[in-house]
Order: sequence, then structure tokens, then C-alpha cells
Amino acid sequence: MIWLETPKSLKPLVDMAHSVATNVFRPISRKYDLAEHSYPKELDALASLMSGMNAAGGGAGAGAAAGAKDKQKKPRDPNASNNGANMATVLGVMELCWGDVGLMLSIPGQGLGNAAIAAVANEEQLARFGDKWAAMAITEPEAGSDSAAIRTTARLDGDEWVINGEKIFVTAGERADCVVVWATLDRNLGRAAIKSFVVEKGTPGMELIRLDHKMGIRASDTAVLSFNDCRIPKTNILGSPEIDTKKSFAGVMQTFDNTRPMVAAMAVGVGKAALDRVREILREEGIDVRYDQGILNGSAIEAELRRLEAELEAARLLTIKAAWMADNKIPNSMEASMAKAKAGRVATEITLRCVELAGALGYQEDDLLEKWARDSKILDIFEGTQQIQLLIIARRMLGLTSAQLR
Repeated sequence: MIWLETPKSLKPLVDMAHSVATNVFRPISRKYDLAEHSYPKELDALASLMSGMNAAGGGAGAGAAAGAKDKQKKPRDPNASNNGANMATVLGVMELCWGDVGLMLSIPGQGLGNAAIAAVANEEQLARFGDKWAAMAITEPEAGSDSAAIRTTARLDGDEWVINGEKIFVTAGERADCVVVWATLDRNLGRAAIKSFVVEKGTPGMELIRLDHKMGIRASDTAVLSFNDCRIPKTNILGSPEIDTKKSFAGVMQTFDNTRPMVAAMAVGVGKAALDRVREILREEGIDVRYDQGILNGSAIEAELRRLEAELEAARLLTIKAAWMADNKIPNSMEASMAKAKAGRVATEITLRCVELAGALGYQEDDLLEKWARDSKILDIFEGTQQIQLLIIARRMLGLTSAQLR
């Protein structure tokens, strides 16, 4: 059975993450929003802390170390309830992103590629890449939300894979130790031929083309990478090199089941930050939300805040459910998409509405509200747009394939 309270075993992790958000992220949030592409050196000290949290079983960044621990666990006991790396990840991420989303994405060793490694890597690969910071390279100029349209190729040449193509919107693409690259073994076979490969930084043939300027999460670098006859060891493919048309690319898609709840948690965190801040501003003006009376008996502002709080709580519960299912080895593809779709949309709505409720202060750089409004939009886009999530949910609910429902 899933419980809605924070598990006692994870309370210290949540408290630590909130302390980091308050004492490390918030004080430097505006600094690195204005200094785009500058690496936040203050985060170096956090790398060892986050690694320690993973080693202790927290898995606060969905890293490879946490995934390795989960892989070693016994099959699920239907009468037991396990709160493991996935639950720890979403609870920790919610608190960290209450501080700053871009800075959370910039913590060394906590890249989205680490979740991909945790999802499908074997023990030997976990040992090699477990301590590395891994970025994720999926999106291409001609392949955005449709991951199956990937044009980057990988061909086997002796004991090496040769990768050719271009990737855009690679979070931490410049800073990470390695990049998990999605490529096709055969363009004619569609989804079934899509595989993921680990390309380490400095590998000949991989080139940083540019760093993009962005509306939000500016503390995080977003890179464009090219691969020109980039050769990597044969053992750097994640999962089986065999093309199984029956399973399609289910192996690499497991990555999204891990990362979508994490992105949903980011959205919940920034949404809560905006609501907390606007309540402070309104309280200073003598306006407070009263919960001891009906919603129709209060002011319009009170009614609006209570509505936004309810939306955020729904997103939080969906996120927790998706993480709990993953920890208990229950397929969660639909629930992961539900959490991502709800939280991404709600965070954008909340942050923009809070800017409006705060008046002139919400639109100025004197306060972080306008920054959170800019940061939140990407959470409704990357790891699959709102429209893609709703399509996935519809397919799961109706029992239809991607070919039957496009």
C-alpha cells in the first residue's frame, strides 16, 4: 500500500535537500541566471554530498549508483511496500527545485543520462560509468518529440561502434563526463533499431558546436553536439545490440519511465516555491488564506490560491505514485506520463499566475518570481511535450499501439 506521508527513512534526505535549496541555491540563483554559461563553482562541494546520499541508498539524483542498488534487490513482495531510489529522487528533487531548477540540473554527477544508465546498464557498465556525470542526447534538428524519428546512426565496425549525427538541446552537454546518445542501427527498421550508447567526453569525433541561450534554467548549459565518425568501444552500448521488432525500443524507453517522474518533481518544486513566495507577499499586504471557512466566503485571491494549491497537490501525488510504482517494480509508463503532463502544465500555470498576483514586484528582477515563471516552461517541454504525454496516456488507456493512435 502506498502512503501519502514522507517516509521516515527519507525525512533526513528531504531535510538536507531543503537546506541545500535554502542556503546554497537561493543565494546564488539570480547570479547564475544573469551569468549564463558560467559554471556554478559553489556546486562542486555538493558533488560529494550527493554521491554520499546515493551510496546510502537515497539515490537523490537517480544516478547509476542508485540504479545498481535497485537492480540487486529481490523480486517484489506483493505484500510489501518499498520506498527506494525513485521515491528518494523525486522527494529530493522537489526540495532542490524549490531552490533553483537550473542549479539542480548542474550538480556534478546528477545528469539525466545517469537515469538512462541506471535503467538499462549491465553490472560491468554500472561499474565503469557509475561515478561519471552523464548527459542525455536524444533530440535532433529533425526529431523532436518523436524519438522514433532519430537519424543519428551507429554501425558496428570490428570492436567499435561508429556514430554519425547531430544532437541538440543536450542538458549539461559541455560539462558532463559522458553523454548517453540515442542512435539507430538501421533507419529502415524504425523504433526497433533505436539504441543508446555511452560516449565519453574527449572521444575523437564528438564536437561541441555551441551552447544555446535560453529563456530559463540559465544556470544549466544546453549544448549542440555533432558526431562525425565517432568511435566508441563495442561494450558502450546500453542493453542488447540485437534488433527485436517485437519489443520495439522498449529498453531505451525505460529511461523515460525513470526521468519523467523526476521532471514532474522539478515542476512541483518550482510551483511550490512560487506559491510560498506569493503567500508571503500577500501576507505582508494583510491578505492571508483562511482554511476555516468555505471557499465562497473568502476573497477572490483566496479562492484562486486554494485552487492552485489543489492543482499542485494533485501533481505531487501523481509524481509520488509513479515513483512508488517504479520502486515496487510495477510498470509505470502511463503513470509517469500522467505525472509529467499534470506537473508540467500546473507549474507553468502557477508560476505565471503568481507573477500576476504579485503585481509589479512579480515582474521585476528584485524578486525570483519572474525567474521561476521562465524556468517552469521547459518542464512542460523536455522529456516529452504535453501533447506527447497525453498521446501516451491515451494509448495506454485504450490499449492501442503507436501505429493505431498517432
